[in-house]
Amino acid sequence: MKTIYVYKILFFLLLSTLISSCTDAYNLQTNTYEEALVVEATITNELKNQEIKLTKTAKFEEEGIKTVVGANVNVNDNKGNTYHFQEADGKYISETPFKALPNTEYTLEISTADGKKYQSSNQTLTTETEIESVTSKVITDPKEGRGVQINVKSYDPANTSKYYRYEYEEAYKIITPKWYHYKLIITGPREVTQVPNETNKKICYSVKNSTDILQSTTTNLQEDRVDFPIRFISDQNYIISHRYSILVKQYVQNIESYTFYKTLKEISSSGGILSPKQPGFINGNIKCINDSDSKVIGFFDVSSFSSKRMFFNYKDLFPGESLPPYYTDCTNRFYNFCWGFSDPPCAGGTMMYDLENNYITLIDESTPYYMVNAPCGDCTIFSSNVIPSFWTE
Repeated sequence: MKTIYVYKILFFLLLSTLISSCTDAYNLQTNTYEEALVVEATITNELKNQEIKLTKTAKFEEEGIKTVVGANVNVNDNKGNTYHFQEADGKYISETPFKALPNTEYTLEISTADGKKYQSSNQTLTTETEIESVTSKVITDPKEGRGVQINVKSYDPANTSKYYRYEYEEAYKIITPKWYHYKLIITGPREVTQVPNETNKKICYSVKNSTDILQSTTTNLQEDRVDFPIRFISDQNYIISHRYSILVKQYVQNIESYTFYKTLKEISSSGGILSPKQPGFINGNIKCINDSDSKVIGFFDVSSFSSKRMFFNYKDLFPGESLPPYYTDCTNRFYNFCWGFSDPPCAGGTMMYDLENNYITLIDESTPYYMVNAPCGDCTIFSSNVIPSFWTE
């Protein structure tokens, strides 16, 4: 389970009220706050340093995420192996790389600094099913309109996978529409100077992770064949203006894990406490073994993993069409660089303030000055000009 799956405020609000007892279901109470341990733990068949995240629920009015420090975290298997996790950067990371193996039972054990001990049920690796392909095509959706539909496809000929969870990492190239080869810098109390602009502010790359719980099941199909619509992007969304990439990650779940995430999604999308769809409780597979009053929410998941990346260019899917509108207004703005009274009115003070705060950037060498919103000419304000290691043209 990942906290980024739901909006932070809603997540804190829900987890403070929608939590499980160590032994019994904990009913919804909206007028009280009870602290609970939140466990995010998915072990896969990738040979890597596995990661586990421990946090605590927070009150609605509190800011930030309360990480759990000083815990002792181990994953044990039924073959006598113990994998110890070390605290680092707000997470717990296995000291040595390992991967989940078939026909092996794994158990998560957590001992917190306050003396509480938590243990999961035994979990085994799910069927190892690879992603076959990630595809993109232009469609017109009745609700979303025209855009690019991205689907992930996989197939289990043994018909044993059944339950799937997906995440994705998307990346896209940004080319500023109004980068200019000169920029203005402040050189005095009422003085600016034009200097050459940096070319590395023209092209950037943004990388973002999915923030929703994405699941699919084939239990109602004759074949264990997935063709899941993982992402729709409107043709008016600037992120596909040039080149776009998506890395799709597939986790094969068991029915308990699938049900847990499905319930969590339903709660997070219920619309709040006053929604007609009132959630009651959510159960995971982790319990406190030495304090029946301690609450915990989370699921220890042992999933087979597969991933695949694809790229596409806007001009290939929309040949000859105009680019989508940029994400912000790039209309030229006129500044009469003077003080006092004038016709047109003087805007020297406003321009100096906007320059100092990096709100605007130059678009024309003439004076009076023509400027635009800074992101229209400098993508480093909101993105990175470092080319990702996986990027290809």
